Amino acid sequence: MGRKIAVLGAGKVGATVAYTMVVKEMASEIVLIDIDRAKAEGAAMDIIHGTSFSKPINIYAGDYRDAKGADLVIVTLGVGRKPGQSRLELAAINTKIIGEVAPKIASVCPRSSYIIVSNPVDVLTYAFIKFSGLDPKQVVGSGTMLDTARLRTVVSRRLEISGRNIHAYVFGEHGDSSVFPWSVTSVCGMEFKEYLHAIRHYTDKETEDFLHQVEKDVRNAGSEIIKRQGATYYAVSIAVAAIADSLFSDNESMMTVSCMAHGRYGIHDVCLSLPCVLGPTGMKWEIDPPLLPEELEAVQNSGKILRATLESVGL
Repeated sequence: MGRKIAVLGAGKVGATVAYTMVVKEMASEIVLIDIDRAKAEGAAMDIIHGTSFSKPINIYAGDYRDAKGADLVIVTLGVGRKPGQSRLELAAINTKIIGEVAPKIASVCPRSSYIIVSNPVDVLTYAFIKFSGLDPKQVVGSGTMLDTARLRTVVSRRLEISGRNIHAYVFGEHGDSSVFPWSVTSVCGMEFKEYLHAIRHYTDKETEDFLHQVEKDVRNAGSEIIKRQGATYYAVSIAVAAIADSLFSDNESMMTVSCMAHGRYGIHDVCLSLPCVLGPTGMKWEIDPPLLPEELEAVQNSGKILRATLESVGL
């Protein structure tokens, strides 16, 4: 396979990302880099003890120099979100950390692809691009990939139909201003509201109530998980693996990753999640499906909120 992945941050998210990459046999070499070297060593040791059941892989703790030659760098470092804390409240401290790290790793891995996972992911994806000086196409954030996965799961469970038959997406911020563009959602090839009317026989009110409850469940999912186990790390690691697979295999899947917007839907100079197709060099092309006026306004509002946050941290 010959692929090399560098994971910055060996906390719960970073370690779980590395573990997921091993289980999916996505690389032959993984280096874990953390300011707490012992933590990175412990995670590497724990994971490598299971690799006799997988294809040969070398996973170890290292420093920035050891990331040289990485095909992909996954950034998970920073302070985690506490119960009751919004992702955007993390912006100032984690932006400072990214400001210190981005130039270091970019100097070692100038041609690598990057996935930013740390929160607030849209702010930090933007910060990483600015501080690293890399081509914006090389850098994407995990963005609303997790929100999109949660949306499909919630709809799937409520409608009792496979998530493979559901095409649904979350746009905008990975956070409170995220947008659910129901007009571009479909189930079994049918526009979503049409499906609810024709197949489930929902009234207009029942349809609106259904959509409202789904949005509420998806928005609250992260907080509910943090309340119970202190952090979210399993599902996001699977989402990161899906992004990595697109970067490696060029499977031309459309993904809602956080990326730099320069005019998309009238949004400028901000990173937020919009549909993109990824390939070996990063973003290949953008897809902007037509939105209803209220959906467009909501996406633009999400961009304004993120721009205000960027300005509040000096970006």
